[in-house]
Amino acid sequence: MSTKNIFVTHRQDPTWTAVDGYTLSHLHPGSHQHHKLLNDVLINIRDQGLPDISTYPVLAKFLALQCRIGKVEHALEIGTLGGYTAIWIATQNPGIRVIAIEIDPWHAEVARQNIEMAGVSNRVTVIVGAGLDVIPKLLEEVDAGKRPKFGLVYIDADKMNNWAYLHAAIPMVLSGGCIFVDNIVRKGNIVSEEHQGEEGVIGARKVIERAGTEERVDAVVLQTVGEKSYDGVLMAVVK
Repeated sequence: MSTKNIFVTHRQDPTWTAVDGYTLSHLHPGSHQHHKLLNDVLINIRDQGLPDISTYPVLAKFLALQCRIGKVEHALEIGTLGGYTAIWIATQNPGIRVIAIEIDPWHAEVARQNIEMAGVSNRVTVIVGAGLDVIPKLLEEVDAGKRPKFGLVYIDADKMNNWAYLHAAIPMVLSGGCIFVDNIVRKGNIVSEEHQGEEGVIGARKVIERAGTEERVDAVVLQTVGEKSYDGVLMAVVK
C-alpha cells in the first residue's frame, strides 16, 4: 500500500518510498481485508479535490497499533481531513470509538462519505468546527461524566496551534494515554535559521519547548522518513 500512485504532489525520495512500499507489501499486503478499502479512501480524497496532506500509511498504521497496544477504547483526532487516519484506527481496532474534528465543512462531508464506505460510521463521529472551539465542549462532557477520557489523541491540524491543542487535550486524556502531534520536524527546518519565521516551524518549536516544561506529560520527538519525505512526530505521555 502506498500513496505514490494516488497523489504525486510530494517530493519523494526514491529510497524512502521504496522502503515504505516494500515493508507495507509484506506487513499490510493487498490480501489484507482493509487494503483496498484504505486505497479507495485515498482515491476518494483525491477525486473530491482535497489536498494531499493525509497521514501517510505507515504512520497511520503505527497510530492504529498504538491504540491496540494501549487497549484504547476512545480516541480523538484533531484535523481529520478526509477521515483516512480515523478509518485506519477504527478498522484495526474493532471496539474503539473515534471523535474526529474537522474545521472545513466539505472536508468533513468527504470524511463522512469515507467513514460510511468503510463501514465504521457507528464508531467514528465527525464534528465540524475549529478545534479550539470543540475541545472545551468535549472537556465539559468529560468533566460532567458524560464522555469517557481518551486513550489517544492525534493532532494534525493548523500548526500554529499545536501547543494550544496539546495543552487543551491533556485534561481529557487518561493517565498513561498518548498525545501525538504530526509534522514536527519539517524536513529539519525546526533547527534551520533561515526557516525560523515560518508558521509551521514556529508552531513546532513552541509545542516542543512548552511540552518540555509541562509537568503533566513526558514527551519525545521521533524523526521519520518515508514516502512523504522527512518529518517527525511529537509523542507526549500523560502522567
